[in-house]
Amino acid sequence: MFGIGSTELLVILFIILLVFGSKKLPELAQGLGKGIREFKKATNDIQEELDINKPISEPKAKESDSTDSKA
Repeated sequence: MFGIGSTELLVILFIILLVFGSKKLPELAQGLGKGIREFKKATNDIQEELDINKPISEPKAKESDSTDSKA
């Protein structure tokens, strides 16, 4: 995970716990979740907008078969 080992990750989480405290962590996680959700929604909206504005190419018409021209 991004070149971070499990020991480094545990140390980082422990430092975050010390800085913010155990009572503040759920609020931080909730805010982070809302931020990620809004980011995903915005990217989906942009993707839909790009898909709507994309020109639709018409399928090429098939050339008439040789059997049709003989009839």
